[in-house]
Amino acid sequence: MTLTRFHTLPDGRRMAYRYTPGFGPALVFLPGYMSDMAGGKATAVFDWAVGQARECLLLDYPGCGASEGHFRDGTLSDWRGDVVCLLSALCVHPVALVGSSLGGWLMLLVALEIPLKINSLVGIAAAPDFTEWGFDDEQKTKLASGEILREDSAYGPEPTPTYPAFWADGQANRLLGREIAIDCPVRLIHGQGDPDVPWEVSLRLAEKLRSADVQVQLVKDGDHRLSRDQDIALLINTLAALPGVP
Repeated sequence: MTLTRFHTLPDGRRMAYRYTPGFGPALVFLPGYMSDMAGGKATAVFDWAVGQARECLLLDYPGCGASEGHFRDGTLSDWRGDVVCLLSALCVHPVALVGSSLGGWLMLLVALEIPLKINSLVGIAAAPDFTEWGFDDEQKTKLASGEILREDSAYGPEPTPTYPAFWADGQANRLLGREIAIDCPVRLIHGQGDPDVPWEVSLRLAEKLRSADVQVQLVKDGDHRLSRDQDIALLINTLAALPGVP
């Protein structure tokens, strides 16, 4: 039950996932930009869930990891629909979405799409609206004109691409300029040494969420990935304390 499997989406593409049944709420991990379910945080959550007999779902967005498709074709709107399709097909219990970086933006969009299915949200360096605050005016002009933006990456030898369609879709899905109509419990974890997503983004997100049950945990020496042993322990403790957990 923990091997990689594939779910066929309505358009025929196969989406890779790992799933284990168990008690609820179901933990669903949403990776970051160009990341996949093989990452350290995702696998730690899955292993913990298996040990606790908790329902858990890991996934690769189409175009990422073992899923079919091309990354250049992916957008937040597309991935939102893909995630909703997959968890609706597989998850028995209400869902606790765990979103890392881009996944933290996507978890908000999924929660707005299917609020009755969502138990709670946990963001790890959540990055809503990064198509706005993550690029300068010159970069935005290039993307708006249809140019692919490629930037040096601190996480690998290849430059990180941003495709015009992804950027435009992100701009259309910005959330931080208004109240975010999410009422479930939300936990936000952010490293104050994060060079990619300013920790103030989590404070701004907490302010915009309509939910009264929002907690922000700042890790003073934490980086963007928050993948150290102590960071993983903090994440697992946060998941264990979520409302609705028996």
